[in-house]
Amino acid sequence: MNAPLRAPFPWFGGKSRAADLVWRAFGSDIPNYVEPFAGSMAVLLARPGEPRIETVNDKDCYLANFWRALKHAPQKVAEFADWPVNETDLHARHLWLVKQSNFRERMRRNPKYFDARIAGWWVWGLCQWIGSGWCDEANWNPSAPRLRGSLAKNDTSRPNLQQMGVHKRTRRLATSATWAKRPQLGKGGRGVSRQMPMLRGDSGAAGAGIHASGLYRKLPGLSLGLGTGAGVHSSGPLFEWMHLLAERLRRVRVCCGDWKRVLSRSATEHIGVTGILLDPPYSGEVRDASLYACESGTISGDVREWAIANGDNEKLRIALCGYEGEHDMPATWTKVPWKAVGGYAASAGNTENSARERIWFSPHCYAALAQRDLFGGAA
Repeated sequence: MNAPLRAPFPWFGGKSRAADLVWRAFGSDIPNYVEPFAGSMAVLLARPGEPRIETVNDKDCYLANFWRALKHAPQKVAEFADWPVNETDLHARHLWLVKQSNFRERMRRNPKYFDARIAGWWVWGLCQWIGSGWCDEANWNPSAPRLRGSLAKNDTSRPNLQQMGVHKRTRRLATSATWAKRPQLGKGGRGVSRQMPMLRGDSGAAGAGIHASGLYRKLPGLSLGLGTGAGVHSSGPLFEWMHLLAERLRRVRVCCGDWKRVLSRSATEHIGVTGILLDPPYSGEVRDASLYACESGTISGDVREWAIANGDNEKLRIALCGYEGEHDMPATWTKVPWKAVGGYAASAGNTENSARERIWFSPHCYAALAQRDLFGGAA
């Protein structure tokens, strides 16, 4: 049994509370697992069995870079992320990050490229930022045109999945005054260690920065072999957390681009029985249409069409996420309700959406069909 892990940053739409449902439906021992909209990778990190072949993808270059960099250089990522909450630095680093156009292009065209400094600064800032808009250039400069994912329309690159071992929501604010944003000083802005297990009943000083949440003592102690002279925090909880995540991601392929590229036959059924978690940005008709930067207006419907077209494939176990009423699926699919964390909406008094969450499981998700009554879902 793997120790439970979580991403070191908050993420809108994370599926940590639904992970158990997904793995019961897929079976934790499936040979292949694919997640085209990786986000915080909450379901992958909660896998109860031993990892097999796993491929994740996200169109958000900063997000994909964080997972790539963490996989290959966790020490460096931790060093760049280890910085106090500082409003001036937050604005300066945000401006620098959004100007890295060459970085974004290299991320999409080179499946092995990553930048540890960008990864560390990105996660450091994301843990202080209020709401959405972090690393979204259009929101930093209100007069700039909406980029919709920068290279989205012209990106024809396809990483070679065979070379990578696969064979046979940047979010945005409703306001344009992002330049005036201040670091979150309430419970949601304690820095990158916010989600680490606590030693005490309290959560530490609000706004205390990257080490605010105490030691990660619920995980087994590891000898990291960092040696001396690695810095004052080299053996602290942040660095240990990064190394534990890196070890978990050691054989996970992290792609950056269009979601369909990791759903080809060579990346799925040719490997064997494949579990596919489809968690696209929800339809603009059922949530704030301006919430995500890297999406098209039709992505929810496009993903649904792919799921229906491939749902009867006996080698595919597909889970499609959405809100109640968003997807009209065939009667052979099983619909399972679950309740998400309220997040920013709950803090504003709106808890309705958290109870609208649904997952539709394809016919060959044997656990979903066998445990229909246990789940309490309806086809």
